[in-house]
Amino acid sequence: MNFLKIRKKILFFIPLFIFFIFLSNLLQIKINKIRDEKKLTDTTIIENAPPIIAFTTVALGSFRGLLADLLWLRVIRLQDQGQYFEMVQLASWITKLQPRFTGATAYLAWNMAYNISVTCSSFEDRWRWIKKGIELIRDEALFYNPGDPILYKELGWIYQHKLGNIMDDANIYYKNQLALEMMKVFGAETPNWEELKNAEDLNELVKEKTIAEAILSAGFKNTSDMERDFRIRGGFSQKLREQFRSKEDMKKLDLALRKKWLKEIYKLDPQKVYELNKKYGAFDWRLPEAHAIYWATLGITYDRNGQIEINCDRMITQSLKEAFLAGKILIYDENDYRNFMTIPNLNLADAVKKTYQEAYKRQKSNSFRAALENFMIDATVLLYNFGQYQKAEEYLQQLRELSPDNPKFKKNVDHFVLKEWTEDVQMSTPRQAMDIISGLLYRTCFLLAAGEVNSASSHERLAFAVYQRYYRDQKHSWGRMGLPPFKEIKNDITQTCIKLFPEKLSNALKLQLKILENENRSQ
Repeated sequence: MNFLKIRKKILFFIPLFIFFIFLSNLLQIKINKIRDEKKLTDTTIIENAPPIIAFTTVALGSFRGLLADLLWLRVIRLQDQGQYFEMVQLASWITKLQPRFTGATAYLAWNMAYNISVTCSSFEDRWRWIKKGIELIRDEALFYNPGDPILYKELGWIYQHKLGNIMDDANIYYKNQLALEMMKVFGAETPNWEELKNAEDLNELVKEKTIAEAILSAGFKNTSDMERDFRIRGGFSQKLREQFRSKEDMKKLDLALRKKWLKEIYKLDPQKVYELNKKYGAFDWRLPEAHAIYWATLGITYDRNGQIEINCDRMITQSLKEAFLAGKILIYDENDYRNFMTIPNLNLADAVKKTYQEAYKRQKSNSFRAALENFMIDATVLLYNFGQYQKAEEYLQQLRELSPDNPKFKKNVDHFVLKEWTEDVQMSTPRQAMDIISGLLYRTCFLLAAGEVNSASSHERLAFAVYQRYYRDQKHSWGRMGLPPFKEIKNDITQTCIKLFPEKLSNALKLQLKILENENRSQ
């Protein structure tokens, strides 16, 4: 009897047991899905991962987190002690142990670029730490997480804020170093991006008989040997140049090497660069703003959930505005970074305005509307400064339509610009002061070429007065906020005008300059 009761109970509980196992299995599947989606565990092997990553993933399993925590504690202790150099290797190890923990990598990179860099008195050392921060995200974290939009945003931020901003007193040095570095890769001040995007694959190109023979005849053991030499020199050795049978072979190989250099080291795809230039206008890719736009654009591309779109939109619009205000390098100096100077890229004006308008429609944020209005004010003044009076009047009219109740937009363009000048000089950044000065000197050259010598002289005196006023206001922070000497600015603007003016106007300017030079000598 007892046996029958026990048997009945067993038969009753077996289906119940199976039912609970089934429910438990469903729950476990759901939990696993949530863990995968939220990246709460990291036990999957990363595709194309180096052997060390594959090994730690399988061998250490969940213990990788504990080891990474120990390394974090070591990093914090080293930073407190001011011992920074070991931190680079530790940051790399943490990234390898927890390659999906992108927040940690972003923090480590930010720490190097911001906190550690400013502890160094040498500008060269600061630049080295900023580069380490960039490389940690660009070369390691993005290698393991190519679809993580947050990493693209963080990388763009370093370019926009740390390199592009003026808060660090070494900011001019950073910009100069980035420009020199990029020119070495480009082999010129500005590369032909269409030719670069269409360049042949290096591995296929070196199979061509004439090119392979040239490489071997120049004394290189293999393609890698030649490629290393090319990157050290920034171009071909004279011995290799002499081995090419045609200029076409040399150009094809040069383009293939530079394309691979850009993609492999700087992770810049010439095709994407070409598309951005077509969309907005030709950027000067020696400047940080162009790089910020590149990485922010990729961030939006990979942003599936709208997590960072508004941040990347802001980065793009702000960097576009800065590229308009100071988006062309006028002078740079390998030996003296202080000679670095930029001028506005006026061709970007309409693209910046359109991008602000599109961002405002997408985000429905009043901050974008206010930013659009501020940009159009700056653009009106700048276009006027550089003699584009009709375009300046057009922008002022659009400002009246955008804010019909604002009384300052109801003034004519001359009075509007004069009032803005006064305010800008009193509270100007180096770029704002340079915009006014370079704009006035540009008009000086234009008036000289047109034979209006007295008007040209007045504009030059006004430019010098702005320079002196700015110096008086900023002399106590001249190391961080300073400008090149006025004579250098004047000479560089003049030479630029001679190059950019139409031939007839350029010849007239050179003639007037010669007349003035002779008059000064005779006095």
